[in-house]
Amino acid sequence: MTSIPEVRVIGVRGIPLVKSDDDLGQLICAAAEKQGTPIIDRDIIVVTQKIVSKAEGRLVRLKDVTPSPFSRQAAQNLHKSPQLVEVILGEAKSIVRMVGGHLITETRDGWICANSGVDQSNVSGGDMVTLLPVDSDRSARRIRERILTLTGRQVAVIITDTFGRPFRVGHVDVCLGVSGISPLLDLRGQQDLFGYVLRVKRAAIGDELASAAELVMGNSREQIPVAIIRGYSYAIDEAAKATDVIMPMERNLFL
Repeated sequence: MTSIPEVRVIGVRGIPLVKSDDDLGQLICAAAEKQGTPIIDRDIIVVTQKIVSKAEGRLVRLKDVTPSPFSRQAAQNLHKSPQLVEVILGEAKSIVRMVGGHLITETRDGWICANSGVDQSNVSGGDMVTLLPVDSDRSARRIRERILTLTGRQVAVIITDTFGRPFRVGHVDVCLGVSGISPLLDLRGQQDLFGYVLRVKRAAIGDELASAAELVMGNSREQIPVAIIRGYSYAIDEAAKATDVIMPMERNLFL
C-alpha cells in the first residue's frame, strides 16, 4: 500500500522573551521537550528572525541615533522619524524605491525588502528596533549545531522574516537563513505526467516551509517564535545558502 504524504507543523510554546546572548538552541530544545514534542532526527526547525536578532544583540535604540542631513530630508517625504531612516539606510547597500512613504532597499546580503528589514514591532514599544542578523546562514548553523550537541538529533534550521511581494497584496514569511537544507529544490530535467521535460522549474522550498511555519506562529510570534516541521523529506545540504534564491540582477525583469 502506498503511504499517504503528510507533513506536520508544530508550534513551539514556552520560549521566554529572548534577550541578548540567550542560548537559542537550548531554549528551543527545552520548550519542545516540555510541551511533549521533543526534537527528533530530520525535523526542520523554523525560527523567526526577531528572536535571532535579539539573541545576537542586533538592537538599536532610536534616541541614540544621530541622523544625517539626507536622512532628515528623506524622513520628511517618508513620514518616518529621521532616526529610523538613518538606521534603515545604514543597513542598506542601495535604495531601490523611495516613494509614497515606502522605503525599499537592497540589504548588504542582497535582499530586496522594506526598510532594510529594520523592525519596530515586538521590541520595546517603538523606541528600539531590531536589525537583520549579520549572517543569517551562520546564525542558522549555530542553532543547528547547538541542537545536535544537546540532543544528538540531526535537523535542519531555517530562519524567517516577513516580506511583501511585488504585484500581490499581503505578506508572507520567507527564508532568510538556512543550515542543512537547500532553499531550492531543482526539478529541471525531470518529466511531468505526460513526459514533458521540465526546463526551468525550481521550487522555493525554503520560502514554502517558512510560510507553512507562519501558519502556527500567526500574530503570536513572541509566544510562538519557533515551529517544528516534521515529515518533510529533504536532502541534507551542508553548503546551502539562503541567498541562493536571490534573482541575479542581470535576470531581474522588474528593477
